[in-house]
Amino acid sequence: MWPLTLPRLLLVAALSLAVVWAPAPASAAPVPDTRELADFFDAAMATGLEADHVPGAVVSVVGGGKTLFSKGYGLADRENRTPFDPGGSLVRIASITKLFTWTAVMQQVQEGRLDLHADVNRYLTAFRVPATYPQPITLEHLMNHTAGFEDRTIGLGARRKADVPPLGTYLAENMPARVRPPGEVSSYSNYGAALAGYIVSRVSGRPYDQYVQEHILDPLGMRHTTAAEPVPASLAAGLARGYDYEQGTYQRKPFVFDNLAPDGSISATANDMARFMLAHLEGGPILGESTARLMHQRSFAADPRIDGYAHGFKEQTVNGHRVIMHDGSWAGFQSALLLVPDADVGLFVSTNSIGGVEAVTRLLPAFFDRFLPGDRAAPSARSGRTVTPVAGFYKPARLVESTIEKVLTLTNSSRLRVNGDGRLAFQGRTWSPLAPGLYQQDGGRERLAFVTNGAGDVYAATDGPAYELLPWWDTPPPNLILVALSAGTALTAVLGLPSAAALRRLRRRPSRAPRPPRAPRAWRAGRILAGLAGAVGLAFVVLFALTLAGPTSILYGVPASLRALLLLPPLFLGLTIAAITTTVIGWRQRHIGVLARGHQVMLLAGMLALLWFCRHWNLLGWQFG
Repeated sequence: MWPLTLPRLLLVAALSLAVVWAPAPASAAPVPDTRELADFFDAAMATGLEADHVPGAVVSVVGGGKTLFSKGYGLADRENRTPFDPGGSLVRIASITKLFTWTAVMQQVQEGRLDLHADVNRYLTAFRVPATYPQPITLEHLMNHTAGFEDRTIGLGARRKADVPPLGTYLAENMPARVRPPGEVSSYSNYGAALAGYIVSRVSGRPYDQYVQEHILDPLGMRHTTAAEPVPASLAAGLARGYDYEQGTYQRKPFVFDNLAPDGSISATANDMARFMLAHLEGGPILGESTARLMHQRSFAADPRIDGYAHGFKEQTVNGHRVIMHDGSWAGFQSALLLVPDADVGLFVSTNSIGGVEAVTRLLPAFFDRFLPGDRAAPSARSGRTVTPVAGFYKPARLVESTIEKVLTLTNSSRLRVNGDGRLAFQGRTWSPLAPGLYQQDGGRERLAFVTNGAGDVYAATDGPAYELLPWWDTPPPNLILVALSAGTALTAVLGLPSAAALRRLRRRPSRAPRPPRAPRAWRAGRILAGLAGAVGLAFVVLFALTLAGPTSILYGVPASLRALLLLPPLFLGLTIAAITTTVIGWRQRHIGVLARGHQVMLLAGMLALLWFCRHWNLLGWQFG
């Protein structure tokens, strides 16, 4: 139902395969040779695209103050057999757009219109961020993804331009809940990036796409790039198409409009992205030297011994080199941008198929091993706060608390075990201790550190995402047991309904045997209502499980089928209340057997348990935003 996070996690994991301790800067590597770059990418794309069912890809590499290499591979448009062109084929760079947004923020900081450490409400008038916690949210929190917002997917996209509301309106009407104090742990937030872009628009007096055009694209000569949706007519012919490979065929993905434009609206060519990379590596017209230097400095890490953020850039340490990067996934496109300041090298790559995430996952470590091998063994001189590892179930910090998406906690959480030898088992991998409270993936280079806040919440923060320890009642085992028992008791009620009807028919037949006493009417009504409630509850459990396992998408909003399905919990609630009421009324009447009473109590207990489950996971009612 929520497919946007997995490609991002896989792209970050691609670099984590080569992550090492954050050492002193590696010695500068020689700028890659253009011929060697061509040989490397020609070989990688020749095997990778077909193996991963990717129609095409485009790449650009910069270094030494110039573009060293750019080339397109395969097809930008399968239907029209249009080859990828690094100078003319526009790809949707998705969340790499955020780097343009953060650059715009730094421009306004440079101009004195914005303060990275001021409450964002200083710059808002039409709506306000609620004071859920004493600490206000700042622009730096937004850049570090530490504002503490949940990250919703419902209604993130739109099918038509006419369906996209003004940015300020969408932000005001779709503000996610604040689920933790700011500055505590990174939890990726599309809303936070869009809020920052809106603030830039507010203080500059220009709509976001026009601001980016005038203050970043035009000064850099990025003539084949736009932040507008749809792509302007002058560039539309060059827009590559995104695909998904399903059941042996390529399915063309539609153009999806982004309701949070500053988080992912830009379409660009690889050659233009080379200009953007050079501007950050070499300095240029869009940022002053001191501002660029500040932007590239680390601004947050959950633990100083693991990678963090640099004012919107994600940090990674690869082969001893400090990398600042971002990736993006949207409408079939998978892209990544990486800058290596100490080597003066930048890389941009984009593919136009969902399968491209596997291709990029292999490509990035191979690129560094070939051209930036560095030192794989240097230890870290940094020290961090020691937190004793805590076993239990952990959920990704990037989840939702206030809508139906909360139920994904049950499917996305993972169990962390602390073995007797001090190693950890987590996320299907084992981790060995490196220092107090710090671990490294066995057979890999990703690190994990335990951190905690003043309230006692525990996080397992990695070089990629962070995970939060769940209380026992939010973990999968008790919830699955509860649902299974509720469904089981409901099944006994459903199977009991025809038997009761059969008994009533038998009682109407002439018989010489004495007729057994008839149960009170209220009791009989309670039994029937319990059976009906059980049938509704059982139907909901089965259908919702199928929905979670199926291809249902909420990108454009909640589909009618899911809205209809969520009619069942309120109906189940009403039938359960009626069953409890009639059972209580008929309880003291005579002629009710002990087994019948016990079964009824068991049914009602199962129904109340299922109601708690629905209420706790936001499935009771229409909690969509």
